[in-house]
Amino acid sequence: MKVKTRENAVIIYFIVAILAVAYFFPKEGKFKYQYYEGKPWRYGLLTAPFDFPVYKTQAEVKREQDSIMQYYQPYFQIKNEVEQEQLKKLNTAFLHKKDEQAYLQYLRKILQEIYDTGIIGRENQQFLQKGNYKSLWKVKNTEAVIADMDDIYTVQTAYSKVIELCPEPLSRDTLASLNINHYIVENLIYDESMSNKVKTEFLQKISLSKGMVQAGERIVDQGVIIDREMFNTLNSLKTVSQSRLGTIQRQNWIWLGIFVLIMGTYACFYMYLYFFRQQFYAQRKDAGFLLSMITLFVLLTEIAVSYNLFNVYIIPYVIVPIVVCTFFDTRTALFTHITMILLCAMMAPFPSEFMTLQIIAGMTAIFSLKDLTERYQLIRCSFFVLLSYVILYTGLTLFQEGSIAKIRWPMFVFFGINFFFLMFTYTFVYFIEKMFSYISNISLVELSNINRPILRKLSETAPGTFQHSLQVSILATEAAARINANIQLTRTGALYHDIGKMSNPAYFTENQTGGFNPHANLSLEESAGIIIGHVTEGERIARKYKLPEQLIHFIQTHHGCGKAKYFYNSFKNEFPDKPIDEAIFTYPGPNPFSKETAILMMADSVEAASRSLKEYTDETISELINRIIDEQFKDGLLKNTPLTFKELEEIKVVFNEKLRTFYHTRISYPELKK
Repeated sequence: MKVKTRENAVIIYFIVAILAVAYFFPKEGKFKYQYYEGKPWRYGLLTAPFDFPVYKTQAEVKREQDSIMQYYQPYFQIKNEVEQEQLKKLNTAFLHKKDEQAYLQYLRKILQEIYDTGIIGRENQQFLQKGNYKSLWKVKNTEAVIADMDDIYTVQTAYSKVIELCPEPLSRDTLASLNINHYIVENLIYDESMSNKVKTEFLQKISLSKGMVQAGERIVDQGVIIDREMFNTLNSLKTVSQSRLGTIQRQNWIWLGIFVLIMGTYACFYMYLYFFRQQFYAQRKDAGFLLSMITLFVLLTEIAVSYNLFNVYIIPYVIVPIVVCTFFDTRTALFTHITMILLCAMMAPFPSEFMTLQIIAGMTAIFSLKDLTERYQLIRCSFFVLLSYVILYTGLTLFQEGSIAKIRWPMFVFFGINFFFLMFTYTFVYFIEKMFSYISNISLVELSNINRPILRKLSETAPGTFQHSLQVSILATEAAARINANIQLTRTGALYHDIGKMSNPAYFTENQTGGFNPHANLSLEESAGIIIGHVTEGERIARKYKLPEQLIHFIQTHHGCGKAKYFYNSFKNEFPDKPIDEAIFTYPGPNPFSKETAILMMADSVEAASRSLKEYTDETISELINRIIDEQFKDGLLKNTPLTFKELEEIKVVFNEKLRTFYHTRISYPELKK
């Protein structure tokens, strides 16, 4: 039931990824030709498939717009109510000033003339100056007249005009004291609606095209250098072709085509996981991670292409195979990279060149980073990727153009930025480790440092156990190398598998000195409980020190669900007729479930048992190894591991070779005769 649930979850992940990519995929349809001005046409003879206009360039349209806009003047409305309101206020102010009626008559006359000409506010004045307008249209009621800017009043010039034209015998000083500025306000208001309407009519007079190309007319032939006119004609054909795809029916077909392409590509990746990487397919976390890496970079490409934000060669696609190679394997890294690049190439300019550069750059990264154990390897890998980009792009340009002068040097800048982003891959790997609970070889190398606090404490508290762990790590590492298991994971897991013995080191024979055995005062059940307890105690210590889950698996499984044979057999021999509770003598497990944990269980048992041999010969060592591993197999401790019979035999051979090396005999040195 759980397996079925996991499969359904993985299928849902794929459906979500397909829908996400399809939703953001450019929908305008893709013009099937790629071309650049100044470069040769790489396709065959191209003729016009239909009649289409040759559109002017943006620069040409802008020049014509600027030329015709010289004859445009904005529209302003004269608000009659402003004049009436201010004259009313003026009459009210002079109502009780009988001796100043001459001033009132003068002010009414001059203000009517000024308001009829028009007073403009500061903001509108700045607007006209910014637009460099020399005149404007004044609209009064339904009549529009043209007026020069010099004839229009501002509040300041209107005030000066009133004072300047003061007639005799009126006094200018008295006139100035009457606060006439209170009756001078702007009455010329910008008419945005009318102005925009007239501006649109002006611009509509400009034709966006400068000719027609008839259906069947020759546009360009293979090898011809694309000049400015041809480039403009091809752009016009591209624009018209994409607009013709805008009908609902055609758009639906485009949608269907996009969906089929995306679904087909993802389906191939699904089949790869299902048939060749069941261990990743069965883990929702692994399948989700691989899909998220592909989808993330496809969406980045869609954003770059749709919004023209940056060149696609800036995107560090090679991060994907590097990360997948770090946490999975090289074959999965290559297949993931190819799947991602195929999806991205559907949007990228010059798809064939894009695929060539990106796929080979990804291969270069995988080949140069087979086993990531040190940081400098990432730097070296980044340099190799940069070099592959530069060499391949140069080779493609020479092949296509036949001249070094045709190289687009900004491409090398894009490659340099790409290289800069690749240098941060280590940070990205660390982030993924924390987010997805993965563990890289770099982290394993750091954890296998015997100067780390937990291993240093083990060497001080339980030195015999520490030496045993070192010997087991040697055996297990050699066996992992022989059958192509994860060497670094096996080595590190072996160093930590017995850390639980730190809590009661004296109860384990490798740490006992002076002939004292604390088990002598305990019952067999109590002794078994202490020995078995080092597994759960080791798990507790590991979690306390926040060791990765992958290392905790080695602690949990290095005895599997096997029995503490010494105490179990002793109990049965001592009490043959007494019922036995086998759970008391059984380790909590689980049984090993990977090649690496299985190797450790065998190496641990073989190394511990080898210390009890009375003599070390090829026969005794070989018999010991075969007996222990065959017993583990018969007890079903290895049934959940993916080991084959051939691999089991190879592991036995490795153990045999290493134990003979451990316990080789030395020649006796002769005493010096006196």
